[in-house]
Amino acid sequence: MNRREQWGSRTGLILSMAGNAIGLGNFLRFPVQAAQNGGGAYMIPYFISFILLGIPLMWIEWGIGRYGGTIGHGTAPGMFDSLWKNKLAKYAGTLGIFLPLVVLIYYTYICSWTLAFSFYSLFNLYPSAGAALAAGSAGEYLIPYQNYLYDYIGVSSGGVFQVPNPAAYAFFAVTLLTTLYVLMKGVSGGIEKLNNLAIPALFIMGFVLFIRVITLKSPVDPALTASRGFGFLWEPDLKGIISPKVWLAAAGQIFFTLSLGLGAILTYASYVKRDEDIVLDGLATASLNELAEVVLGSTIAIVSAVIFFGVEGAREISEGGAFKLGFISMPAIFTHMPFGQFFGFLWFLLLFFAGLTSVVALSQPAIAFFEDEFGWSRKRSVVSLGIFAALTVLIPMFVRGGLDEMDFWAGTFGLVILALFEVIIFFWIFGAENAWEEIGRGARIKVPRIFFYIMKYVTPAFLIIILFAWTYEQLPSVIAKGDRGVWATRLFLIFLLLLHIGAVRWAWKRRKHG
Repeated sequence: MNRREQWGSRTGLILSMAGNAIGLGNFLRFPVQAAQNGGGAYMIPYFISFILLGIPLMWIEWGIGRYGGTIGHGTAPGMFDSLWKNKLAKYAGTLGIFLPLVVLIYYTYICSWTLAFSFYSLFNLYPSAGAALAAGSAGEYLIPYQNYLYDYIGVSSGGVFQVPNPAAYAFFAVTLLTTLYVLMKGVSGGIEKLNNLAIPALFIMGFVLFIRVITLKSPVDPALTASRGFGFLWEPDLKGIISPKVWLAAAGQIFFTLSLGLGAILTYASYVKRDEDIVLDGLATASLNELAEVVLGSTIAIVSAVIFFGVEGAREISEGGAFKLGFISMPAIFTHMPFGQFFGFLWFLLLFFAGLTSVVALSQPAIAFFEDEFGWSRKRSVVSLGIFAALTVLIPMFVRGGLDEMDFWAGTFGLVILALFEVIIFFWIFGAENAWEEIGRGARIKVPRIFFYIMKYVTPAFLIIILFAWTYEQLPSVIAKGDRGVWATRLFLIFLLLLHIGAVRWAWKRRKHG
């Protein structure tokens, strides 16, 4: 078995954990969710979910990960097997490798879009809109920018396959090779160094864009100021507080924003020292993520949309989802903004850094599994992962509906199941007092005892409610999709899951026989 690495510094650890959490969802998904779910009222269930779900799950994942690392396991199969002496434990932990690997496939592809659009911004390659810019006319005005994105990623009107722009694979290749280079350097020499540079740079770019947005003047209506944009985003719709839909959306966003239930935190935490203060480290990580999301993510895209397109135009854009906000609305805004080329370059470079640090984190569970359980060298592990990613990206890239299908099963539904496994195995099977002691070991502050009961009772109940609600609301419509591209993606996911189960089974036989 390879000697396990450790983080070089506490700062590097926190920045790396923050890099795992801070991603495209902070800057694209969060403002859309807030605008669609009651504005300021959305923040009440959001922060309650943060306290009852986000912080407890983060501490649980840090605790499981550190415990696993001390006995030579960097992924969920080994960790679950050590916590629960049952032959099924390691198979439940298979999700901790399967989920991040599936998300990695399409997330790397999306991350490469941000690199491409940063390049296009720098060289002013965006189209010119035909319609006149006017508040409230966002739909018509954005058509050229929408077509520009769709021509890049590939959209077909029918059939199984779509054909993306050749540049899509070129930028994907650059993104993947950058990821592999970082991974090849190791945990401390690669991942930590990347995050030590990328996360501070991300915040610097974010605050530059924040200042630019709040000082923008509308080209169509002087009354459309930043304060109007903040009012649109944060004016509370009190009906949202009693809406189950809003609470479900807020809880879901906490999952996405903190990268919970994916297995990446487990792996990163397996490289911490035995008595590392994971309580404060977890809080520091969550705080950096919330700063990026609530302050920067909520401001840049939505507020600038209000200034340029008015309240109704911004509402139309937010209803179109995260991609319309980030990749269609923002290029149009930068086209008409003073020094727009430069600020567009910063915006998409910020998204690229946010995406790249998450891509690296999603890659590490597979690398750790190869190293810890197969006994492979880091080079062999990284090269194998690179070949896998280069081949499997063909599904979200060329198969119509493949990206959305992978995102639902691995990036939405599956992560709640893994998180529920984590809570039950750690607090109910391993033992609540044992889990509480593991989390608190080395902590400089004493976690309030109330969190013991939250982790044992409230958090799993919260997860069960989310799982049943998503099953009721989303699963029927997803299953009803019956086109060939969707079914081809499902068959691939089933095959990949079975392959993971087989790999785990083989690794344990190998371990048993020395």
